[in-house]
Amino acid sequence: MSSETHPHHAGHDPGRNVHGQPVHDDVSFEKRDVEPKTIYIYLIGLAVAVVLSYIVCVFVLRTTTSVAVEYDTPPPAVRQEMGKAFDEMPPEPRLQGVPGHGNDPQADLREKMQADTAENEKAGWVNQDAGIAQIPVKDAMTIIVEKGLPGAPAKQ
Repeated sequence: MSSETHPHHAGHDPGRNVHGQPVHDDVSFEKRDVEPKTIYIYLIGLAVAVVLSYIVCVFVLRTTTSVAVEYDTPPPAVRQEMGKAFDEMPPEPRLQGVPGHGNDPQADLREKMQADTAENEKAGWVNQDAGIAQIPVKDAMTIIVEKGLPGAPAKQ
């Protein structure tokens, strides 16, 4: 290739300007496109709005609290006589797992499940004179599958 047919421009790319920045016919950047001053004004306005809303919330909370205290009914005389002991712990029965309750709810659940399982698996007489017996649930289900449920008497 000769220099006459393909001229060589040393250090010049047609897609870049003299300083090496990309050049495009449709896209350009001007310093007036982005103004940090406007962004800062919006951020300051947002901060002022947040502080004012916080002040309004504190005012509303204090007002509603004072109104609630003003219109609240005093405790009954019986409760005032019971003194501090009544305020410390609620009367029985208490919810499991709350402070002051001695039982572990998970242990109670395990014991209940074991008792229910043992009750469902035992066989014996409930009332021998009446012919009422208790059989394990698995056996009862097998009998129902084999024989079916007894039919209800037809209404006449």
